[in-house]
Amino acid sequence: MLPLLIVLGLIVAVVAWVVGMYNGLVGLRNQVKEAWAQVDVQLKRRYDLIPNLSETLKGYMTHEPQTHESVTQARAAEAGAGALPERMHADSGQTAAQGKLFAVAESYPDLKASTNFLSLQEELASTENKISFARQFYNDSVRRMNDKVQMFPSNIIAGMFNFTNEAFFEVEDEGQREAPKVDFS
Repeated sequence: MLPLLIVLGLIVAVVAWVVGMYNGLVGLRNQVKEAWAQVDVQLKRRYDLIPNLSETLKGYMTHEPQTHESVTQARAAEAGAGALPERMHADSGQTAAQGKLFAVAESYPDLKASTNFLSLQEELASTENKISFARQFYNDSVRRMNDKVQMFPSNIIAGMFNFTNEAFFEVEDEGQREAPKVDFS
């Protein structure tokens, strides 16, 4: 009778361990999804601010149509992005276009003094900070998930239930790692 109780106790302990590992992996997967959703919230906020900024800049930037057009195209690409890797790529493009836009705006003193422009610039700077923090939280969540998927003994449970590594948010275009260069000559 005692050996049967010991075996039964071991079976219960193993089942409890498997359930705990599985639930932990599900929790991490959901945290990764939530983290990307927070990035999406901030990207939507930026997406909604871009038309206001664009309208404010139109009157001032008569000599910079390619910059204005690149922001518009980046916004359209961000709107049409589907899967997560595509959305990450579109976000990087929007960030680069926006950086060029602000660099060009520096050469227009009347624009820099515009209350509307200053307000929009502050909103976008705040949004960019929030996007940066959301990306960092996303990558932290991905790292925790990938650690569990790859490390023993949780990798056994991850493999049994088809948990996979998640993709980090990374800058794809090496040019985006550098500050934009603007030439007014």
